[in-house]
This record gives sequence, structure tokens and C-alpha cells, in this order.
Amino acid sequence: MLPVPSGYFDFLKDVKLKIQTAQLKAAALVNLELASFYWDLGQGLSEKASLEGWGSKTLERLAGDLGGAFPGVAGFSKRNLELMRQFAESYPEGICETAVSQIPWGHNIVLMQRLDSYEERLWYAEQTIKNGWSRNVLVIRIESELHKRKGKAVNNFASTLPESHSDLAVESLKDPYCLDFLTLSEKAQEKEIEQGLIDHLQKFLLELGQGFAFIARQYHLEIGGEDSYIDLLFYHFKLKCFVVIELKAGPFKATDAGQVNFYLTAVDRLLKQPEDNPTIGIILCKEKNKITAEYALNNLKSPIGISSYTTQFMEQLPRELKGKLPTIAEIEAELSNKKAHQKKRAK
Repeated sequence: MLPVPSGYFDFLKDVKLKIQTAQLKAAALVNLELASFYWDLGQGLSEKASLEGWGSKTLERLAGDLGGAFPGVAGFSKRNLELMRQFAESYPEGICETAVSQIPWGHNIVLMQRLDSYEERLWYAEQTIKNGWSRNVLVIRIESELHKRKGKAVNNFASTLPESHSDLAVESLKDPYCLDFLTLSEKAQEKEIEQGLIDHLQKFLLELGQGFAFIARQYHLEIGGEDSYIDLLFYHFKLKCFVVIELKAGPFKATDAGQVNFYLTAVDRLLKQPEDNPTIGIILCKEKNKITAEYALNNLKSPIGISSYTTQFMEQLPRELKGKLPTIAEIEAELSNKKAHQKKRAK
């Protein structure tokens, strides 16, 4: 058996007392209490490692002793003790009054393992509370670098919406939108993109963000005796307004803003209720020139945001494979032969 380091038993006794105190405060440790306790324990472990050279073997022993003292309590494995130490070292000034202290431990592990920046970890912790993200959703948001995209769309909300409403509208937009769940050809048409979004509506709503509710695709409006069709129509429950989304397979053009402005006027007159806020338009395009986008929105009175999007593109088949793949007729013939063979065996 390894020799016990100096001060070990005093430290163990102190940890046991803190665990018992935390258990008395709550039968199931709430996030705030658990995070505070984990940070405090991690701080103690960090100091012991720095000043007295506590290493992996000591942590392993501590985990065993704590497990023996509290057999019904999970969370004191050697790995988790290492994470607690990392937790304290990641937030050297403490976690009191920060969003980090209010999210589940599993979320905090994700933040520590995937983000090096203190500011970015705090931002994602705040967004987790604000939007009620699960751990899986948090991972998706980090992988798509949401902090770099949120509120970045070119828009005219400041000049077309009340301040309190415009701030929330700005935060509701991203640039670019990450639509990598779509696999499209380089020359994909708008209808193909639209169909892909409908086929993956749940993923699209997740990327749009909390508050969006889908109403219709190709929503029909009759205006001045002529038919018009909105690509995608949503309602946003936080903004309390309709949201028109227009899809563009190519780069943004100044005329696109005029088209969406027309749709917004129509929705405000035909669908908007007295309790609704002004309808917002989002133009999703393959790419945009920022100056062109800003000029196009400059004098419009309708609130419009312009964002680009990213998708996965299908690669062309290598030339050497072309001609080697079976044709539809060959596949059908093969299936017919297999069915006939199975019927013979059945007899």
C-alpha cells in the first residue's frame, strides 16, 4: 500500500463533512449547490496538487475512500475528481453569480472539454439557461460555433422596430445559418432547398432557435387578383410576430429585399392580428455582399434580415466509377431474379 501523504486524513475528513452538509441542504443536490461544492472541492484538490504534489494515485485513493464512506452517492470517481479540479482551475475567480453555477454538471463538463475561452464558456452557459438546451443541443451549438453567428445578420431592425423588440429580433438571427443536414448539388434550385428543409423540419427549427413555429410552405396569398407564394411562413412566440423566410439558391440581389418587403406588407394586412408585432422577413441566400445588403435595406420600412447559409454538397462521381455502377434496369432485373429464386425454394 502506498504511503498516505501528509494532511490526507484531515482533507478527507473535511470533504466528508462538506458532503454531509450538502446532503442536508438538498436530498438531490440542485445545480447551484452541486456546482459550488464541486468547485470548492476542485479548488482544494488543485491546491494539494500544486503545494503537496498530489497525483493520480492519491486521487484514486480519495475516490475509493469517498465511495466507501458514501456508498449511495455517485460523482466521486477518480475521473470526476479530476474534472472538479479542472472546473476550479477553469474558473479561478469562482462561479458565484455566474450562469456556470446554474447549469447541470454534465453541461459544465461539455464547456470545459470543448471550449478554452472563459468568455465563450460563460456565453454558452447563459444561452443554455435562456433557451433550456439539453446537453446534446449544447454540443451541437458549440460545434456550429453559434457564438460567432448569433446576431450577425445584416438587418434594418433598429430603424424599423421598437428598441426592446429590435434587440430580441437581432438576437434571433444568425449568419450564416448552418444547414449542413442538407446534402445538395452545387447547382441546387430553391425548390430543392425548400423540400430539404421541410424533410428535416425538426433540425431546421433547432437551427432557427427557440420560439419558431412552422405554419406553412408555399403559403398562398391572393393580392390584387394575382397569386403570390411565400416560401416558408413561421410564427415566433417570443417576438409575437409572423416570420417570412425567402430562400435564394444564389447570391443575394437587391431586388430580393423588395420582394420580401412586398410579402411582409401583405402578411401584415391579411394575417397579422392587433396583438401581433410587425411581421419580420428573413432572406436566406447562398452568399451575400454586405454593402449591397445594407444598401438594399437602407430605406425600407419593413424589418428584414439577410443571412447566408451553409450546406453539404454532393461530390461528383469520379470518372473511373462512371459506367461501372448498375443501371436501374439492371437493379430491377436482379431483384426479379432473387424473388423468382425465393419462390422456387418456397415450393
